[in-house]
Amino acid sequence: MLIRTPADLGALIRDYRRRRGLDQLALAKKIGVSRQWVVEIEKGKPRAEVGLILRALDVLGVPLSVDDKKAARRGEDVAGADIDRIIDNARRKES
Repeated sequence: MLIRTPADLGALIRDYRRRRGLDQLALAKKIGVSRQWVVEIEKGKPRAEVGLILRALDVLGVPLSVDDKKAARRGEDVAGADIDRIIDNARRKES
């Protein structure tokens, strides 16, 4: 599934939640948020906190990846993209 909008992401989260037999409250408890937060995300809330979205995806077992081959076909430079290095650099800047 190609995610292009917050509504797409919400639909993905809803689909994975239902596949795992979770109601919105059960998912909210696993993430550490309110049920209302899950409701809003599933409706496509555009300003959701990224950290919580990532936690939700992790709880649901949703893989998150970048298609380097597709990006390369579009002419984007993806060689050497090292997420660990990027995160380390960002943490150093915050210190």
